[in-house]
Amino acid sequence: MEKFQTITSTYVPLPIENVDTDQIIPARFLKATTRDGFGDNLFADWRYDKEGNPKEDFVLNDPTYSGEVLVAGKNFGSGSSREHAAWAIGGYGFRVVVSSFFADIFRNNALNNGILPVVVSESFLRGLFNASKADPKSSVTVNLEEQTITNNATGESEQFEINTYKKECLLKGLDDIDFLLSNKDKIEAYEQQRPYAY
Repeated sequence: MEKFQTITSTYVPLPIENVDTDQIIPARFLKATTRDGFGDNLFADWRYDKEGNPKEDFVLNDPTYSGEVLVAGKNFGSGSSREHAAWAIGGYGFRVVVSSFFADIFRNNALNNGILPVVVSESFLRGLFNASKADPKSSVTVNLEEQTITNNATGESEQFEINTYKKECLLKGLDDIDFLLSNKDKIEAYEQQRPYAY
């Protein structure tokens, strides 16, 4: 995985609450066995009509908005536990998803796939939506090391929580297997010092 650096980016606003994983990546796209192409089908039913043409009124089809950050409404990622939802978000190019609440399984899937879910207050989230409405080129700065997010239009910042282990993995660009391998020497040393063997 790519190491997570501090990100300053414009963002894509999606002020819709209760977005579930079937809306993020519809079930008909789950037959693939690799992560390739999932970003093309992110929010497929909202992005395209039945003929596969882009819907002009959907935010991902509006060139006014872009960036590595998706700002979504409350309760993002509910529904089924499909990891493909995180694949689709990452495949599209988002490194961060901001919301006032995430479904637990989605949050963990995102972290396992190098995507940072940032939980903010309702008022901070509303401020981000207001800023992007006033200026689509509004940006945020997400500092994982300090665990802060800043609305650069207003200067307002908030702290966010993250599991210490997952924070270390993101900062070092490690998935769970990479993390174990990076500690191989420590694991082997521990095994050699154990007073018993199986």
